[in-house]
Amino acid sequence: MAFVQPITLQGRGVRLQPLALEHVEGLAAAAADGQLWRLRVTSVPEPEATRAYVETALAMREAGNRFPFVVLDDASGRVLGSTSFHDILPAVRRVEIGYTWYARSAQRSHVNTAAKLLLLEHAFGPLACHVVGWRTDNFNFASQRAIERLGAKKDGVIRGHALRRDGTIRDTVMYSMRAGEWPEARAQLLYLLEQYAGAR
Repeated sequence: MAFVQPITLQGRGVRLQPLALEHVEGLAAAAADGQLWRLRVTSVPEPEATRAYVETALAMREAGNRFPFVVLDDASGRVLGSTSFHDILPAVRRVEIGYTWYARSAQRSHVNTAAKLLLLEHAFGPLACHVVGWRTDNFNFASQRAIERLGAKKDGVIRGHALRRDGTIRDTVMYSMRAGEWPEARAQLLYLLEQYAGAR
């Protein structure tokens, strides 16, 4: 039995469903909102490559090392982006959260905070993880700030770690959160969501 079982996570205006081929069109539209594939520090697919992107994610799910979700607006069902559990290590009860991106119109909103809260509640709750990790490009400063706002701690930098889409070699910034740190981080995320709600 896979460590991460198929599940839909829902709350605070967003719904995370297991990624499927039926989401290709919606993901292509989300990526086109802001032409996100033009950012060299992300792996957002170009519209014509969206099906291959989804097929790769599903193959990784079959292999047991990634569980991808599509992120939906709960009220309208509109596709907002995608996120995943990945580098899943059942023996040490560790997962990472990544492959995350959102349509430009969903950025700087409650969406990322709400989605991360759902993922972390599942990881530290039903999955009983000891550690949740994140990784990002050393030049993706927006991603680093977003991860730090979640309450994650910076573990360090792996130099010369991966290829970017433009063929250059990136350094990878690693973060993590331990189970004992989760209650305080959860309280902060709930507070942030209250601020978003009050600002609308």
